[in-house]
Amino acid sequence: MLRKTATRWASGLALLAVLGACSQATQNIAAQDPNADTACSLDGMILNDYAGPKAQMHYTEGKPDFFCDLTELFSVVLLPEHKRAIAAMYVQDMGKADWEHPQGHWIDAKAAFYVVGSRKHGSMGPTFGSFSNMQDAEAFAHKEGGKILRFEQISVNMVNNKGGVAHDTSH
Repeated sequence: MLRKTATRWASGLALLAVLGACSQATQNIAAQDPNADTACSLDGMILNDYAGPKAQMHYTEGKPDFFCDLTELFSVVLLPEHKRAIAAMYVQDMGKADWEHPQGHWIDAKAAFYVVGSRKHGSMGPTFGSFSNMQDAEAFAHKEGGKILRFEQISVNMVNNKGGVAHDTSH
């Protein structure tokens, strides 16, 4: 009995140490601005060639993944087969960034407000708008349509990756 209790305590302490390390790692990982030839991790599209918010996912080990569209970020995060440990995720604040040529203005993806179902398109067709505050999300939804959701409210059935290069008419 004493041995089982000691083992449980040791396991619990080890878990707390790992969680503490993950928390510290998340705080130390800053968003990176993609360069002119940064390609999307899923489809190879060059991020700077397309309108709409971009995303990046940093893992506890290895290089970050960049996404040319927020629907791609969610398609990866929400699939049950995604097993890599995520240290941080960032999206662009479209209350500050230019939709047609977004640069910088990275915010924590889990803290963002998302407008789903608007008339605005990104590289993959219809996409989500991401905002750091509710007022900007409301103004965008009023102008472009859609509803406002938090990160945890977005489900895999809201993600549509059927657009993309095959339907690109901008080039």
